[in-house]
Amino acid sequence: MGEAEILPGKGLLVIHAELICYGDAASDELCSQVARDVEDHWNEPRGTVLIRRHWFSKKSYRVLFDIKGRFDKNLSPETVYANTNPRNNYFRIEEFAIGNISFVDGLNSNTGYFKLDNLLNGSSTAAHEFGHTLGLDHPHDLDIRGKGSPGIMYPRGTWVDPAFQYDPNAAAGQPGGTMNPFTRKVLPSDINDLGLHRLAFNRDGLAVVGGFTSVWHEKHVAV
Repeated sequence: MGEAEILPGKGLLVIHAELICYGDAASDELCSQVARDVEDHWNEPRGTVLIRRHWFSKKSYRVLFDIKGRFDKNLSPETVYANTNPRNNYFRIEEFAIGNISFVDGLNSNTGYFKLDNLLNGSSTAAHEFGHTLGLDHPHDLDIRGKGSPGIMYPRGTWVDPAFQYDPNAAAGQPGGTMNPFTRKVLPSDINDLGLHRLAFNRDGLAVVGGFTSVWHEKHVAV
């Protein structure tokens, strides 16, 4: 989830979001790194959008993602439940997650649960999950062989060209023969899919992207 700000004088449409982390595996350094990873992935394509500000004209704006991250060791469930700031996203980070995956609480959300090792070494997991918080779903066609680099919203298990597999020598669909999530990129088409041209900006040039789920996550425990 985030808040879009249109800056006509600068030709920018800025998506502001803050990733507020909690949990035993969270730290100031990790939360800042995750925010940088999300920001770098989503700014890489230098996306643009045409916005109609008056009935008779449209203007092209550069889409810029401004993502902050911080660790809140004193975060309480009540703070998450009561939050009304669309820039605030709350993610628990732990070494263990049931199902062995990171997740957010649906499309258009502002809460979720991250597995620590999904976030390390330049992973695209946080950028992928952030896409869900802005309303993007997984694509329907999960066999994209011959179509080049996988976009950020393709899930694990997608069939891709050998260069984007865990093992380039593996047969498609066999062990090692599916998409390595480290090869995902935010493409211009991902920016287009956000539907930013449909946002209703208020008098201050602000609009909400995504929605509030406001879920507090307890720590998962292995059974």
